[in-house]
Amino acid sequence: MIAAPGDQSLRNVEAATRSPIGAIVALGITQIVGYGTLYYSFSILAADMAKDLAWPTEWIFGALSAALLAGGLTAPWLGNWIDRFGAGRVMTGGSIFAAAALIACASAPNAAAFVPALIALEVASILVQYGAAFALLVQINPHAAQRSITYLTLIAGFASTAFWPITSALHAHMSWRAVYLVFAGLNLLVCLPLHAWLSHGLARSRRAAIEPLRHIRGSLTASVRPLGFALMVTAFSLLNLVSAAVLVHMVPLLSGLGLGATAAIVGTLFGPSQVLSRFINMVFGINLPPLTLAVISAALMTAGVIVLESTAPSIPGAMAFAIVFGMGNGLFSIVTGALPLALFGSEGYGRLQGRAMSARLIVSALAPFALAFAIAHVGIPWSLLAMALLGGLALLALAAITRLPSGG
Repeated sequence: MIAAPGDQSLRNVEAATRSPIGAIVALGITQIVGYGTLYYSFSILAADMAKDLAWPTEWIFGALSAALLAGGLTAPWLGNWIDRFGAGRVMTGGSIFAAAALIACASAPNAAAFVPALIALEVASILVQYGAAFALLVQINPHAAQRSITYLTLIAGFASTAFWPITSALHAHMSWRAVYLVFAGLNLLVCLPLHAWLSHGLARSRRAAIEPLRHIRGSLTASVRPLGFALMVTAFSLLNLVSAAVLVHMVPLLSGLGLGATAAIVGTLFGPSQVLSRFINMVFGINLPPLTLAVISAALMTAGVIVLESTAPSIPGAMAFAIVFGMGNGLFSIVTGALPLALFGSEGYGRLQGRAMSARLIVSALAPFALAFAIAHVGIPWSLLAMALLGGLALLALAAITRLPSGG
């Protein structure tokens, strides 16, 4: 029986509104492995790396900052690749590249060989982590992308919960080099097959099902898109600066404010708070406009810093800070994927993400040093006030976007 045109259109609409559950689950697994092996493991292994390479520990983190800068500079170029070849193919190649970079780090005979291997590792991260994963979800089904991104960040939020203990357990029995070799194997045996499946199987069938409704238009008019992009990137960069600076220095910050041994305990509230905010958004705010979600995220992060500065050394105040700031930061991960899509549409999304990611990565590399310098010269209270001010400026930038004319 031949379906009527109206029936076919209805099926297309239904396909366009469904999230690709298989892709989300597969990407959730690869994001946990990707962030766990390429990002969260570093802080645990850094001391052993420094000892083995005969470098001060701070130089190891300096090398990481240099690698983050290099990754930020390559992000726009890699974003163009995502648009040209498809995010699935880029992530498939990225899994191989990530494994090779981990092996290169593990095999580096000295610091001079370790630094370029670490830079390669950060470039590989861009190919397999959130930016590429969000682009893949947009390319599979842009009409369900915001919901899909929310689901994905909820799953991937467990990366630190899983890989901090995994890395510590492995490191208790083997060197950092052996741990990196194990992690290279995980990228090849777990992530590579899943990314290849997403590239050559599921993604193609999903795209074919929704082809008539494939692209969506952004809300901003063409004439104001350059200004809108500048405001969005400014807000993202400021919030990333606050997030990266505070998270790297969270325990020293809390200790310096007089919380002593409870600082580490308070810090453990951050991770669950991220997941909680994503879960709440998934249940109650899944259809919330991304720009509204961005404002909420910025407001929570800013409020968290203000609570910490105004209540220290109160332990309940510090706990409130970790929860509120963590919830804001959890939503921020969703916003970085959903807001560019809502404002500028799905066409050229990879290039757009690459440009926005570049600014965020560069700021992330500079943030820890910026806050450390501020703490040393003006003290913790004034440094926290500066962080709150930056959060407020991000709020103003987002508010300015709401004033721009819309209409696609």
